Amino acid sequence: MEKQGYVFVGNHTVVKKCYWTHAALTQRRFCYKCKFYGIESHRCIQMSPAAYWCWNACLHCWRLRPQDVGYDWDETRIPREIEDDPEFILDGIIEAQRKIISGYKGHPKVDPAMFEEAMNPKHIAISLTGEPTLYSRLGEFIQLAHRRGLTTFLVTRGVRPDVLANLEEEPSQLYISFEAWDKKSYNYFNKPLVPNAWELTMKTVELLPSLSCPTVYRITLVKGFNDHEEALRGFARLVEKGMPTYIEVKAYMYVGASRERLSRSNMPTHEEVRAFAEKLAEATGYPVVSESRPSRVVLLSRLTKPIRHGKGCPQGWKTPDTGDVDEYKEAE
Repeated sequence: MEKQGYVFVGNHTVVKKCYWTHAALTQRRFCYKCKFYGIESHRCIQMSPAAYWCWNACLHCWRLRPQDVGYDWDETRIPREIEDDPEFILDGIIEAQRKIISGYKGHPKVDPAMFEEAMNPKHIAISLTGEPTLYSRLGEFIQLAHRRGLTTFLVTRGVRPDVLANLEEEPSQLYISFEAWDKKSYNYFNKPLVPNAWELTMKTVELLPSLSCPTVYRITLVKGFNDHEEALRGFARLVEKGMPTYIEVKAYMYVGASRERLSRSNMPTHEEVRAFAEKLAEATGYPVVSESRPSRVVLLSRLTKPIRHGKGCPQGWKTPDTGDVDEYKEAE
């Protein structure tokens, strides 16, 4: 994982520089989260408090699993005896991010003012790898981050409705990731490591309308698997049940360990993502409100204007769609 660019904090937390942090600093281009929600790309920490642990072994996941390198352990539970304190994790990820960013100081293409801003992060994307809700003190971590003036986006597969229902504080925005549309497709594609994972996910879906934070369905479109009418109808039923604030339809990317399980042909084009999103908009009543071509993502919303969680990016920055570098090609 260190060879792949992960920086470890304590026993179970990792930080990794996002492509868009680099692009923001050196090319003045920002990611779709800035375009959609105002997140400042150069001030965003991409991290996970569950580096090795998850309740799924999804086909499209870039995560390196223990079995990939000849090891085997219980991936479903972070041992309580090694769990780190939330304040230790927060201090550690900020310090790790600063070390990662420090090499940009004096870079000829980097604005010194932007560098100083990047050294003082304002947002945490709790995502990256593993299932963050397996960290038992997640709610405390989110609460502490908010008290220090950082916003938080939590990305989960929704397998721990008990955790989400009892967080000390909700995140600034909550994502539920979907590729499957029913139990059969879920068991095939997401390969749960625990029983009743689909049923637990449905409990999370039922919980969403009671939450106060904005909620998002992240639908990863995988060509040849879920880009057809049956899946479309299934996703529409899930939307009707959970009534998320937003729906993001995003292309699968052929990166990481997923290259051992899927092929490049499973990666849809932006045009194919847009076409599917438009059909989903018609089926759900959620209109298309924005898109980002380099990230191959389309945003549907039941709000007229998405909620802005940050000040966005400075005047004169390029949107992803005006840049001439494709995110996937550059990341590859």
